Amino acid sequence: MHRFPTRLTVLQVACFAALVGLGISVPVWADEPAGAKSAAADWPQFLGPDRNGVSRETGLLTEWPDGGPKQVWRVAGGQGMSGLAISDGRLLTLVQKSGRQWAICLDAKTGQKNWERDLAPAYRNKMGDGPRATPAIAGGTAFVFTGEGILAALNMADGKILWQKDAVAEFGGEIAEYGMACSPLVAGENVVVVVGAPEATVAAFNRNTGAVAWKAGKDDPAGYSSPAIMKLNGRDHLVVFHGAGAMGVDPARGNLFWHYPYVTDFNCNIATPVAAGGGVLLSSGENHGSVLLKITSNPAERLMQSTPAWESLGPSSVLRNEWQTSILLDGYLYGIDNVGGAGPVSHLTCVEAATGKRQWQQVRFGKGNPIAADGKLFVPTIDGNLVVVKANPQKYDELGRAAVAGKIRQAPALAGGLLYLRDEREIVCLDMRKP
Repeated sequence: MHRFPTRLTVLQVACFAALVGLGISVPVWADEPAGAKSAAADWPQFLGPDRNGVSRETGLLTEWPDGGPKQVWRVAGGQGMSGLAISDGRLLTLVQKSGRQWAICLDAKTGQKNWERDLAPAYRNKMGDGPRATPAIAGGTAFVFTGEGILAALNMADGKILWQKDAVAEFGGEIAEYGMACSPLVAGENVVVVVGAPEATVAAFNRNTGAVAWKAGKDDPAGYSSPAIMKLNGRDHLVVFHGAGAMGVDPARGNLFWHYPYVTDFNCNIATPVAAGGGVLLSSGENHGSVLLKITSNPAERLMQSTPAWESLGPSSVLRNEWQTSILLDGYLYGIDNVGGAGPVSHLTCVEAATGKRQWQQVRFGKGNPIAADGKLFVPTIDGNLVVVKANPQKYDELGRAAVAGKIRQAPALAGGLLYLRDEREIVCLDMRKP
């Protein structure tokens, strides 16, 4: 464990504030290869069925209901920043309560508890307690990652632990200063997490046995982002945004394709990489900014080249994602531009992905974490509001907003027209279907 200073800098506070249930933009491999069709009524991992924050669901509300959206159910949850995963009518998340970290499984329609599983002792951190990563569900198995880096496979039917590994200790690593925040990624027969160990920046474990399948990278800090699989230059790349940069590797074998340095204060690379404009968008807060990387092959070189198509860095950047991953819709990025360090000033911004040109900015929108469906952005904010905005690259077009919970850092989940959110105390289900 890291020793923490008695006095924390503004940048450290801001960095930790960014550790949402992050744990991750592109298809996840479950029982089908990347890009295969997934169930429209499931949200089985961080950032949804295609791991890009976008749902294929339609038929959602077009007018704001009197009093806001209808509440379907509300139940007690627990501490932590883990997001929500939904599969086959079951909701799974990680919470901290009674001095332990737990996986809890609820009926997605009623909120009734199906089971809960004790995973590990409480994870405590002066910047916030509890687990950070969002579970991933594939083939009836859930994969969870605790605050100190214990990776476990659970049977979704009853919560039985099928296997577990201390993924950080496995490679002689150390727990990241603000906790292990990578959400597991299911890729073929493996499950992948970022560990940040001296000989393993990222590692894959066989999803059936937990045996190490491959490892890649070395001497890179873990950071707090989650990997994503995306098609670049004609093939699938597993893109890892670690604490000191980004790298692309072969999802099946872990062979290194390319790397790109991207150093931020306190290793606070947190948002998930986004497949955008034919390349990879990297974005960080703390006034760091964004870059769109083009990945190209050169037969004369062993590694592929990663070069900026555009970059917008520093305090005047068009987009500074702190913990919130931007959403790509029809060639435009919709994301939260966070100003400075730990300050409250954040703007909702629309940027043309191919050029980095800002289209519009809703100033002082607040810190939020968007997903998208049916031509709309659903943005829960840190002050407990749900804001619904039409995805319009020409202007900010708000459909409505309502107070729905306490402080929300996690991205919501959407399944079967129902929107699921959680704060530090409760889990809430709202009906977003058009009457």
